[in-house]
Amino acid sequence: MSRIGKQPIAIPAKVKVEVKGQNVLVEGPKGKLNWALPSRTSVKVEGTTINVSRAGEDAQSRALHGLSRALINNMVKGVSEGFVRKLEINGVGFKAAVAGKTITMNLGYSHPIIYGIPDQIKVTVDENTKITIEGPDKQMVCKVASELRSYYPPEPYKGKGVKYSDEKIIRKEGKTVQ
Repeated sequence: MSRIGKQPIAIPAKVKVEVKGQNVLVEGPKGKLNWALPSRTSVKVEGTTINVSRAGEDAQSRALHGLSRALINNMVKGVSEGFVRKLEINGVGFKAAVAGKTITMNLGYSHPIIYGIPDQIKVTVDENTKITIEGPDKQMVCKVASELRSYYPPEPYKGKGVKYSDEKIIRKEGKTVQ
């Protein structure tokens, strides 16, 4: 039995969970999420807990058991608390600004980078260099953060670029004159 898959998921007070066939619908104060279960797993809502079970004992069923439980747990946590990812921009003249559903970043290129913000994702910019990405869907929050970071990843010599706030950049020594 999967160590993760067999653990029940606690449902907070303001969260509503419905299972319709192979679809799991989770609704809470931060938003709505739905996900289609793999065919080898099933979900039962019993009072204030959710239990995930699997049909067979083959390798794929065992793998999907823990995965399904983890994704449903992230959905429940996302609609109740939400997920946050923070980015920092380092570099002279590097800055970001949010206007409506787009974020514009000036990262030293000849043109500004304009990125469209997906639905259910909230992006805020503080001090022109600190970007906060919030939303109920963990996968989408992390995807937006990684795409923004990919426009100018931090380089190891001067440390310029877009980095996660908790990321440590290992600096390299530059060339020396002999």
